[in-house]
Amino acid sequence: MSVRFGAILCALFAVFLSASVELKAQAVVPLSEYGKLPDVEQTAISPSGRRVALLTTVQGNRVILMIEDQAKLLSSVMVDDAKVASIRWVGEDRILMINRQTQRLGARFTTNKAEIFTGRVIPVDEKDKGGVIFANRPQILEMIVGNYGVREIEGKYYGFFGGFELVKKNGSRAQFVFGHGRPYLYRVDLRTLKTQVVSGAARPGFIKDWLIGDDGEVVATLSASFESGKWQVRNANGIVVLEGQTADARVSLVGLGQDGTTFVMSDRVGDLEFEWFEASLAGGGTREVFLEDKDVGRAFWDNKTGHYLGYQTSGDEPRLTFVNETLNKNSDRIARTFNTFRTRLTAWSEDYGTVLVRTSGNKDSGTYYSVDLANKKAGAIAYERMAIGPAEVGEISTFEYTASDGTALDGILTVPPGMEAKNLPVVVLPHGGPAGHDTARFDWWAQAFASRGYAVFQPNFRGSTNRDEAFMRAGFGEYGRKMQTDKSDGLMALAEAGLVDADRACIVGASYGGYAALAGVTIQRDFYKCAVAVAPLSDLRDRYNYRYRQSGRERTRKADLLEQMGDPDLWDQYSPLKRAEEANAPIMLIHGVDDTVVPYSHSSKMADALKDAGKPYELVTLKGEDHWLSLSATRQEMLSNAVRWVETHNPPN
Repeated sequence: MSVRFGAILCALFAVFLSASVELKAQAVVPLSEYGKLPDVEQTAISPSGRRVALLTTVQGNRVILMIEDQAKLLSSVMVDDAKVASIRWVGEDRILMINRQTQRLGARFTTNKAEIFTGRVIPVDEKDKGGVIFANRPQILEMIVGNYGVREIEGKYYGFFGGFELVKKNGSRAQFVFGHGRPYLYRVDLRTLKTQVVSGAARPGFIKDWLIGDDGEVVATLSASFESGKWQVRNANGIVVLEGQTADARVSLVGLGQDGTTFVMSDRVGDLEFEWFEASLAGGGTREVFLEDKDVGRAFWDNKTGHYLGYQTSGDEPRLTFVNETLNKNSDRIARTFNTFRTRLTAWSEDYGTVLVRTSGNKDSGTYYSVDLANKKAGAIAYERMAIGPAEVGEISTFEYTASDGTALDGILTVPPGMEAKNLPVVVLPHGGPAGHDTARFDWWAQAFASRGYAVFQPNFRGSTNRDEAFMRAGFGEYGRKMQTDKSDGLMALAEAGLVDADRACIVGASYGGYAALAGVTIQRDFYKCAVAVAPLSDLRDRYNYRYRQSGRERTRKADLLEQMGDPDLWDQYSPLKRAEEANAPIMLIHGVDDTVVPYSHSSKMADALKDAGKPYELVTLKGEDHWLSLSATRQEMLSNAVRWVETHNPPN
């Protein structure tokens, strides 16, 4: 998978840099520029702040570039179609890359396919040793089951990973087979890849979780029983410092506290809710709610020590709060500097003096900046979509409206570049989840439709996560009901405001959004001229059975699913598969065969039902693709087909 560049390396980098300096406007941007993976997918910064790694595509070659001082190319490695989950520097001279891939499983597992993770060390100097985590140990399965962090110990970097120990096959001295699904904790020297066991696996019927201190030692071990739900946390001395009981052991360790003397854990506090608690590693048996009454969208832990750093609020205008006063002030300065865009801090140096920032929004299809806070300098280092300049970004805004039952709602409206929002054809594009939400940022799917002359509306219906927990829970049991009418209520509100033409609307979505697209023309009906459903769930009962089976038939998972999905007696009534004969608009189904979240059968069975009912439909099968559209080629295939379907059945002009 990893092949070094040869003579074309410098030429490719020169093209990348020149493209990053100037974005050239085009009259019509090809759909492929929206559908492909971004030109820059991920960034990472070294501890000193001098070196940056970019996961990028240069002249069709998908590579990781390692750059020094924003100008000097140090090295590069090709990653082809690898599904890269993350990249990070481990010291100044190597990168740790975590990949994921879809793996078919045997009969002894609760599901046929799963996403597995592997780790690879990539040195800057190709003469240095790199390689795959666990590859040099035949008695360990070559996959990562939990990433517990990286620590620097006496100048050396070690990674801590969960892994499956294999056992010798009967009668063989060299062949190993899978033993059990309870991971051991290993310490891996990220220079030599030498591996040693740090902690043994859990007992049968138990789970284990660990926290690693800044010295590389295990400072907390959680052990929990699946049968009784009883759990204990022991410190480095083996002393029980906290214990309790939670149904089916739904507990986990999250991270260390601000000064490393406490730990943070996640515990179930209701049938569905989880809460974070903080307790002392010295013991005492008491715990306090962590970040109580805070609107936490994301929490941060220090890469070097594992200590708590701060949090980011959720919602349309996220704010950052750090315990480190320097980082706190710097984040405020950055927010003020880029206040016209949606801003995200992606990485920072160990001294917090250099920060990588990503911006997105109106007239910005995604830009990465390196911010030198000490010298008060900021410069763009890369663009996510170099072919989509400021003039090609459709205007993005938040539209507020009221649902038919009086609930206050909002959604994101994107209009075609350079066009007035007046009586436009519209694509309703609900998000997946349904626990998720859309914000006023550049969205490649929405912008693709906008570039073809459509207004795009992304409703944050009840069940979304852009407000409080009560709003999210208001979506429980509302599949095909209030969650569905929230979308059409938004469409009608836009039409009443004169922004769109409600008679020229299609509905498009993926995952739960795909369900909403199907429901919009089978269950609700009479609002949309066509539907495009990508990786949709079409049968609520099958969805429940699949998720319950995946969990190992846990009682708490059953309760969660029933609460979210509502009365089982109504599932058939609100399943598009069961209402295929009522479809009153053409339906396109698009699905990846390697989907481990919503099986491909949800689309294939829906296609069969539409065929039997004599309804217009088309099924597009994405070979080798997963639920998240991780591959550039199949992502473009999805987009070109989706746009073709909408243009055919709801022309923009």
